[in-house]
Amino acid sequence: MNNHHLKKPTNSHSHFSFNHNNLLPQIADEMSNPNPNSNPTAGEPSLPALPFPDFPEDVQLCILSFLTPSEISSFASTSKRFLSLCRDDSKLWFSLCHRRWGSDTQIAKWGSGMITFKHLYRTLHDYENLIGFWRLSSGHIQIQARNPNAVPNKPPALVFFEWGPFFITGSRVSPSDSGNYSVIKSPFLWMGISPKGEIVNFLQPNSDLQIDPDSIPDPIPDPVPVSDPISELVSVDINNLGESHIIIEERVSFDLSRNLNAMNEDSIGSPPDRVTSEIYQHFANRTSPGGETSWRRQRRREREKQGNRKWDSEHFIKIVNHSPTTSRPLQGIWKGICEDANLDFYLVAYDDIGGIACRRIGDACKPFSSYAPVFWTSNTTFVESPFSSEEEHIYETREHLLPPGDVLCSEMESVSRILYINSSYDLVIPGLAGPNSVNPHQVEGRIWEYGDGTFGFGFLRDNHIIDLKHIAVDGCLLDAMQPS
Repeated sequence: MNNHHLKKPTNSHSHFSFNHNNLLPQIADEMSNPNPNSNPTAGEPSLPALPFPDFPEDVQLCILSFLTPSEISSFASTSKRFLSLCRDDSKLWFSLCHRRWGSDTQIAKWGSGMITFKHLYRTLHDYENLIGFWRLSSGHIQIQARNPNAVPNKPPALVFFEWGPFFITGSRVSPSDSGNYSVIKSPFLWMGISPKGEIVNFLQPNSDLQIDPDSIPDPIPDPVPVSDPISELVSVDINNLGESHIIIEERVSFDLSRNLNAMNEDSIGSPPDRVTSEIYQHFANRTSPGGETSWRRQRRREREKQGNRKWDSEHFIKIVNHSPTTSRPLQGIWKGICEDANLDFYLVAYDDIGGIACRRIGDACKPFSSYAPVFWTSNTTFVESPFSSEEEHIYETREHLLPPGDVLCSEMESVSRILYINSSYDLVIPGLAGPNSVNPHQVEGRIWEYGDGTFGFGFLRDNHIIDLKHIAVDGCLLDAMQPS
């Protein structure tokens, strides 16, 4: 078969295998040279060539669903027939949405089925980056702690975004107090699309009040009636500061970003006249006679409005590498029983210069607990078995911290390799591990990697090992439970 033809399948069960990056030039060649001579390989039977325009429409849609929107636009310019096909929202753009997100969410239910699939594709493309784990920004925690006028909400230290039936769900993920490896998953944020195509986001600021996700109506009303069971939800905006940084802030009576999102994405124009009027009024009040009094009055009204807010703006950072890989086996989010017999979350990350650092993801309301350093190392070379008698003694004389009734499994009893680490003490207390330190072993520790891919860590100053387990596998939370 030459480079200009897709051959006709020999039976109904045959399928096409191709690289979609090369598909557009191939389709163009197909149309410009529909009947070139076939050059079959010796001994291979000659099959009749079938130009792309002669494919059944459902096959064409299946192939085109692998293209990007920009490639669709280029392909649409090749003929009037394909222009009509590419403009067919219920066929082509539904195929694009269904192939990409059909297994994750109910495509036809978004916006109560009253929005175009082209608009839905663009919205879900932006939402897709949210899926996964996000942590509360440690820098913003400190700022909030110093602000006496901060809204007394309890921001989640760890958030997990996932697909819902017709919305995106953001859930608080926190350690349970049951003394085992169970984690509490509590939905608190819902992101959807109204039947008019506008972005609608609602947040539950009170972590003690639980709302059943199944009670979320379709469509989500905006504003929510007071009599509705979800009237406790707060309308918020999710603003992106790059691909790995978002701000969740309460939506005010007038929000420029909301109005711009509601505008037609293809339209070009100036912001609403109200914005221009407010900007002019702001500067006029500062410069005109008597404007100082008006400006102070306006600032007082703004402070009163902020005092009525139910949610203070919070910054979240995406945890991009939340699962281990072959080259980075310790990477990811882990959970383990600590010295106080409580469950804690840990984030292990590899830096750009080859080092490894572990930090605790804790309660944002507890001082020094959120994103606190635990251990680090600049040398990622493991010590392979067999181990020295000294290393075997260090491991065997330590107790594993496990939930009550749990027994150490055989895979964890078998240590595959060891990594030398340092305590966080020499990170937060400079000079502790230096030459003047009384006992340098106070900051020295080990990581013991087990046969099942998990690991435990401990320090020479202690007599125990904290064994870490996966918090999620393949994007699914393990041992998740609903709050009581």
